[in-house]
Amino acid sequence: MAESICRTLRDGSLEGEHAPALTIKDTAASPFGFDVFAYVLSQLSSFILAGKSQSRVVVVVAFTRSPSFYVDLLKRRGLDVTSFHKWIQILDCYTDPLGWKGKLVESGNAMCISDEASSVTHLCKDVRDLDNLYSLILELGKGLAGQGKAHFSVAIDSVNEMLRHASLSRVAGLLSNLRSHDQISCIYWLLHSDLHEVRVTSSVEYMSSMVANVEPLNPSASGQRWDSENVSLLKQNFQKGKLNVRFKRRNGRVRLMCEEFHIEQSGINFTPVSSEDGTINQGLLPKVQFSLQLSEKEQTERAKVLLPFEHQGNGKPIQIYDGRRSLEDNKNEATLASTGNLQRNEASGEGEIIYFRDSDDERPDSDEDPDDDLDI
Repeated sequence: MAESICRTLRDGSLEGEHAPALTIKDTAASPFGFDVFAYVLSQLSSFILAGKSQSRVVVVVAFTRSPSFYVDLLKRRGLDVTSFHKWIQILDCYTDPLGWKGKLVESGNAMCISDEASSVTHLCKDVRDLDNLYSLILELGKGLAGQGKAHFSVAIDSVNEMLRHASLSRVAGLLSNLRSHDQISCIYWLLHSDLHEVRVTSSVEYMSSMVANVEPLNPSASGQRWDSENVSLLKQNFQKGKLNVRFKRRNGRVRLMCEEFHIEQSGINFTPVSSEDGTINQGLLPKVQFSLQLSEKEQTERAKVLLPFEHQGNGKPIQIYDGRRSLEDNKNEATLASTGNLQRNEASGEGEIIYFRDSDDERPDSDEDPDDDLDI
């Protein structure tokens, strides 16, 4: 399922449509949203290097990690360091987000950035100015991808930091403008949902075509006191979890998928949900004020309903009337009619409608043309 997310982002947008957008959402009960974010970033970077992605450049807007961290992350995933300057740009909103450290640079205390990261890093000194932030993202993307139809992708490692310094409407406007830009092929961001009200997270999710929700493997253990019974469950929650993804298709339909993940030293690994966890899909259904499921009694009653053209179970083969009868059937029916054996089955309370065609060559009524005899 994580691969499905990456493929959707890799394929990018169609002409005249908004770019696919992914919201990665986590909480303190399962704080592994950044691991999922790093996985998606690494996969898309591999696609870009292999020439399999619609985008040719990725712009990372770094709020919670330094540029050196991202360079080291991609190096550990086996990506070529020497070619970083050709396909990645990092907008540094982490080092000096409000411009306070600029005075230290002027006084001789320079900020430390590794040589490898310095070639792909551009500093943003005021994250409160979202118009300037939007211009910087486009400038960095177009600088490598070029003008015209070349595409680039955007990765934002924390929407929470943006919401600290700007209103929801302005942040939503920035995300919407990025998604609707012609040269942006995809965009994805991380959101810690338990830091905001429901209306904030709902607004951010509304602008997404995909929502990946990171949840604990054992929700019942979260929020309980630490005792001998819950220690093992709590340990599992800090090693494993579930990733529930909601895909919003172009036709308006929603597809729900679930996958388990395991955190290891090398990174995050995903595994399909076992068949015994069949109740997961039911848990993903939206909460509404009416029941979306059938009870056992309702399922039994529905199974007893005989649908039109359904075989009634009388031992005879299924036959669907197509408007024609064989010559033998016509003769048998004519014989039965002449002897008066075609009677209504009063015992069953059912009647019959007997229809005799004039000949076997007569076409079905649905194919007849009432104007055949006219000279038009």
